Formats: sequence, structure tokens, C-alpha cells
Amino acid sequence: MVQTVTGLLKRWQQRFGALAAGQKVTFVVGAAALLVTGFLVLRWATAPSYAPLFSNLSSKDASAVVNELEAQGVQYELSNGGATVMVPRDMLYDTRIALSGEGLPGGDDGGYALLDNQDLSTSEFQEQTDFKRAMEGELARTIEAIDGVETAVVHLAIPEKEVFADSQEPTTASVLIDSVPGSGFGSAQVQAVVHLVASSIDGLDPEKVTVANSEGQVLSSSDDSALAASTRQQQVAQFQNQVGDDIQAVLDRVVGPGNSTVQVTADLDFDKAVSETTRYEADPETPPLSSSVSSETYNGPGGGAGAVGGVVGADGQMDNFGAAGGEGQSEYRKRQVTEDAAVGSVVERRENAPGSVNSLNVGVVLDANTTAAIDPAQIEDLITAAVGIQPRRGDSIEVTSLPFDRSTDEASQAALEAAEAAAAKRAQMELIRNAAIAGLVLLGLLIFWLARRRKLKARKQATTYVVEQLRAESAERPQPDELEINPALAALEEAENSEERRIREELVGLVEKQPEEVASLLRGWLVEQR
Repeated sequence: MVQTVTGLLKRWQQRFGALAAGQKVTFVVGAAALLVTGFLVLRWATAPSYAPLFSNLSSKDASAVVNELEAQGVQYELSNGGATVMVPRDMLYDTRIALSGEGLPGGDDGGYALLDNQDLSTSEFQEQTDFKRAMEGELARTIEAIDGVETAVVHLAIPEKEVFADSQEPTTASVLIDSVPGSGFGSAQVQAVVHLVASSIDGLDPEKVTVANSEGQVLSSSDDSALAASTRQQQVAQFQNQVGDDIQAVLDRVVGPGNSTVQVTADLDFDKAVSETTRYEADPETPPLSSSVSSETYNGPGGGAGAVGGVVGADGQMDNFGAAGGEGQSEYRKRQVTEDAAVGSVVERRENAPGSVNSLNVGVVLDANTTAAIDPAQIEDLITAAVGIQPRRGDSIEVTSLPFDRSTDEASQAALEAAEAAAAKRAQMELIRNAAIAGLVLLGLLIFWLARRRKLKARKQATTYVVEQLRAESAERPQPDELEINPALAALEEAENSEERRIREELVGLVEKQPEEVASLLRGWLVEQR
């Protein structure tokens, strides 16, 4: 075995020594590339596939799980900031069962699991304390499920209920939130946390929930005045930005981007007004509910000589006009109709939502260097019509043309161009480097292929020539049946055949090792024979 290995090594050493310098470099580079590729493929094939063992672990539970895995000699990886422990997929279930037998993870975060170990000997105080801790843990887990919340701590103050007391102390709650940086945890999320906690505790008023962040800032107080003010400021800022963006979009199309700036100041009315109006209407086509008709008729003689009659004058005295000595008949008729029509009532209730505009003030500045040909009055009329400026409401607009200072813009543009040029140069150099490496690899492969092809061709020619020579020599040699059988000659022939076989094997091995040298040597012999 040792001799075989030694012979193979010598053979490979002779073959490598027979190669040219370029062929040696190509062979070494190719062998190194094959070794590196094989190593990477072997590492990828033998690398274990990891799967989550436990997720959303606390730091205490994660530390205990990692210590147990190290004690058992199990490979693991940590992800999600250390909250998720991953193990090889083929060991997932065995490891999980083994850790569960050790009581890991402990899961001592609170929650309803605290109520599982209660028995008959538990006191009322312990029962109430466990219930409060369970509610705090469950609320903390629920709040942490909100996007943007890293951790949450909830504390409840639930007073003992008094049966014979006239007043009951209210239940209060406090929430401490550590939000993810840049998550945009705003007033809407704070309101969601407040109402979530208030709806989870019996008898808890949302005004009794206080929310604070890890920096010590109160996000929600009992009266919500600070939160309401912050919400109003956000609404005003949002309205001003929206109007300003609309105006800026119009100006960019007219004077070009960067040649104008807009500032909008709005006064919004956040008062809520409710008005009710009642109108009574009757339909003429509807018959009346009730009607009554009364009439009076009188026929009789007129006043005589002694009759008193007349019309009361302005002085309060009775004036008789033609009453003296008058005779004749008098007639009196009176008819009165009373109808009660059906009257309907219409009650209209109007509720004005807060957020109406009391006044709107717009200021526009144009770059005098680029907008000298534009009349500011036209811009003012355009913005007035686009935004709906109402002078009677107290709105105002001012358009001014001033030169802009563009030194900062020019410096920023120069820095941006320099950064883009550097990035483009790096990309170009990387492309050239990759192309050069690819070209060298292809060139090496081409040289190796050409050398291999030439070597195979020379070996084939030398082997073919040797085989033809051996065949010719064998054909010229007399056949065994033509010679007289002699034991001594047979032994001599067998010895010659074995010696010839050995020489032939050495010759074939020499052809395989050094085909080019053998081919050159044979060509020289042919030339000498000719």
C-alpha cells in the first residue's frame, strides 16, 4: 500500500514537473479554486438548518434557556434581539421537551398563569393580589402587541369595595411604555392604550388612566388637557401643511421648483355648536280636524220718534243721524266659521363639527432673480382663487419678490454631485475588477484546456504509433505453429515474452507520463531510419 501511494505521488510529481510555467500556474489556481468551492459546498451541505425553539422570551428566560443549552452541548443561535432562541431543526422537538422537563422557560411574567396555583388555603388578600398581578401582566402583554411598543409595564390601583359607604374610591391605572425609536408612537396610539386599559378593568374611567414613556414624559393625564392641546396643534399643523403643499405645487408649475416659498397660518375653531329649529307647517289640502259655523239674523222695525239710537261720537256723546221721526224696517245678519286645521311640526337639529376655519393667512416669497418677469399681483389672484381667500372672514394674502440666498443649495448640490461621482467611480472600479477577475479565470481555463488538449493529442499520437509498431513487429515475428516445439525454446520464449511485457508496460507508462517527449523521440527515430 505504501509503495502504491509512493508510486502515485512520484508519478504526479513527474507529471507536474513536466508542465510548463503557465500550465503550473493554471493548475495551481484551478486546484485552489476547486478546493475552496468544495469546502464551501461541503460547509453549506453540512450546516444545520435552524428553527425557532422559543420566541418572545424575556431576558431572564432567554438567559436560563441559553445556559441549559450550553450545559447540554446543543448548538444554538439568537435572533430578534435575543428574544428568540433557534436550534438545529432535527433537534427541535427533543430539545423543547427536554427544556420543558427542566421547567424552562419559566414564564414568570405574570398573567393568568398566576391563578393556576391557588388552592383552598389561599387567603383573600393573596387572591386579590394575584388577580391584580395577573391583570397587570395580561395588559402588559396586550399593549406590547401594539406596533411601536417595545416593552410595557402596567400598575393597577383597585381599592377595596365598601358596602355601606356612600362613595367609593375610583380605580386608577398607570402605564409605562418604552416605544421603538422612530416608530411614531403618537397621540392616537396613546388613546388606544388608554381605552384598552379602561375597557379591560371593571369600573375604570378612561380619565383615570395615566400613560408615560421611558423618558419620564406624561403622554396622557387624568384631565387629558395636555393631550387635547397636543391633538389640536397636530390638526392645525396638518391643515397648514396641506394648504401650503397645495399652494407650493401650483407655484412650482408656474415659477419652477425652488423659486418660491410659502408660509400658511390658520386659525381653526374647535368649538362644538348645536342648534335646534322648530317650524310649524299646515297643508292646505288636508281637511280640518274640526269646524263650527254660527250665524245671527235680525229683522224688525226701525227706531221711532222716541227711540234712542245713533252712533257714539268722538266726544263720547250719542249722535242721532236722522233718527228723529224715522220709521221703517231694519235687518241684521252675522255668520262666523271656525276651523281647526292639522298643523305639523318640523324639528331640525344642526351640530357643527369642530375644525372650521376662522381665518387663513398666506405669505408667499418669490425669487427676484428668476421671477422678475412675473407680476406678483397675478400670483396673488391665482392663490386667492385656488385656496378660497375670504377677506370678510379675516383672511389675508401677501406676495413679495425678494432675491434668494442659494449658497447652501449650491454647497449641497456640489456635495451631492461629488458623492454621486465617487459612487459611480467605485461602481466602475468594481465592475472593472470583476471583469478582470472573470477574464483571468476564463483565460486560465482556456490555457488549461488548450494545454490539456495538446497533451491528449500528443499522447494519442504516441500511443497510436507505439501500438502500430508493436503490431508490425508482432506480424513480422513467426507464428508458434511454424516452429518446432522444444521445451527449452518454449521456456526461453516465455522469458522473452515476460521481458517484452515488462518493457511494453514501462513504455506505456512512459507514454502516459511524458507523451510529448516520447513523441519527439519516436519522430527522431523515424528520421534516422529514413
